Amino acid sequence: MRLILASGSPRRAEILQSAGLPFTVMSSAVDETPIPGESAQEMVKRLALAKAELVAARAVGPAIVIAADTVVVLDNTVFGKPRTTEDARHMLEKLSARTHAVITGVALIRLPDVERREFQETTHVQFGALDEEEIIRYLASGEPFDKAGAYAIQGRAGRYISRIEGCYYNVVGLPLSRLCVALADLGWTEDNS
Repeated sequence: MRLILASGSPRRAEILQSAGLPFTVMSSAVDETPIPGESAQEMVKRLALAKAELVAARAVGPAIVIAADTVVVLDNTVFGKPRTTEDARHMLEKLSARTHAVITGVALIRLPDVERREFQETTHVQFGALDEEEIIRYLASGEPFDKAGAYAIQGRAGRYISRIEGCYYNVVGLPLSRLCVALADLGWTEDNS
């Protein structure tokens, strides 16, 4: 039974690779527009499941499809991926010297029987104070783009993180420990990959 990562995220692929999990990648682009009144928790669960279902419909043979969606939440405001440099700057200014939540929804679908597992993970992240020059330098690095909340904890932004409470890999984009528990619950072992 093979593992299929329903994501083009290089960060999620790196997490699985570093854990020694064999997998293939299938793209899973879905409309990530929030639904009015939807909580961040509901949104990440909905999007993860939509991505998993999209790939499961195209997959052939025994497999477990893994999909995830991650957002950053501060003061009940969801920070997705920045669309522009100004959007990224605004996010970083808001995160500076504050604690925010990183929420990831994960959906797994085992094929061919379509057995599912879904969960969400929340990690709290404390940002140090960022001055204007630090924000400008960080924006110029290009790292804030294509990342929820406009930062990568595993990259240059790591120097600004003073504390985390919860799963580090969740902040990167895929809560590894809980994922492995869900895979085992679906009957996956390294011996049957």
